[in-house]
Amino acid sequence: MSAHRDLPGTDARPADLDAGAAHAESDGAATGTQASTLPPVDPADLAVVAEQLGREPRGVVAIAARCVCGRPTVVRTAPRLPNGTPFPTTYYLTHPGAVAAVSTLEASGLMTQMTARLAEDPELAARYRRAHEDYLAARAELGDVPEIAGISAGGMPGRVKCLHVLVGHALARGRGVNPFGDEALDLVADVWTPTRCTC
Repeated sequence: MSAHRDLPGTDARPADLDAGAAHAESDGAATGTQASTLPPVDPADLAVVAEQLGREPRGVVAIAARCVCGRPTVVRTAPRLPNGTPFPTTYYLTHPGAVAAVSTLEASGLMTQMTARLAEDPELAARYRRAHEDYLAARAELGDVPEIAGISAGGMPGRVKCLHVLVGHALARGRGVNPFGDEALDLVADVWTPTRCTC
């Protein structure tokens, strides 16, 4: 499976949220995104993310998780990109080692098994729904985009559609928030872990 099917495009300008909102207004974007009080993202971090992705990132408002060496691992993205496009993926996994390890898991068919477990385990389903609600709350902090209201990412809360999203969420928010993100991190720990630099 290809990693990150919803990758922010290549034609974008790196931006913190305030700059992103300004770009959105100048691009004639629909209203809905509110400015955040987050500080601007360090241009050096954005340069690393661009290197990791092989393209310029869009709408990055913060580095949400880092490798032990300090390089970005997960970025936090505005819910409306600078060109006005709604973007539900708030936490975006960028570290190449993590992306590759999670892609291997996705190719194994694990997501189908995880989705099946939701129907069999009410407690797991409840925890996954709470992860969905956490994701929506984190995105709401960055603004209101009506087109994606109630839609989180990664298939939450009813299925597992993208492990990259769930791992990004788990890394950004910490253990115990996203059960499948935590599980995926445990499964790739022999290849990649946030506590060991592979940059």
